[in-house]
Amino acid sequence: MITLADARRIIAAAEKKASEIGQPMNIAVVDEGGNLVAHVRMDKAWFGSVDISIKKAWTSRAFDISTKELGELSQSGDQFFGIHASNNGRVMIFAGGIPLKRGDQVVGGIGVSGGLGKQDQAVAEAGAAAF
Repeated sequence: MITLADARRIIAAAEKKASEIGQPMNIAVVDEGGNLVAHVRMDKAWFGSVDISIKKAWTSRAFDISTKELGELSQSGDQFFGIHASNNGRVMIFAGGIPLKRGDQVVGGIGVSGGLGKQDQAVAEAGAAAF
């Protein structure tokens, strides 16, 4: 289970990393069922990335894989090619979504959007590490 306190701790760590790299971000945390627990749009973060951050968190939980890895596996000719068109377009295949685990069990996900893929990924990793 991901509590609101968990989500706040995850988001705080992600916000800290985003501030360190100088890139305002949208940061979303979902629970085991893919339901939004908390979201933050940092000052000056793109409002178009709100939806993307939430969908990255959902995708990482829905498939229990990072969106970065899913993106790599969904290139033309690979095993998940076309997956981004499933689930009414809800699936994101850009870096920045990471499943959140307690032991070996996935209990949620974090999604970050607002910068380059490597920036989104770094901020998501910082948030996930705080969990």
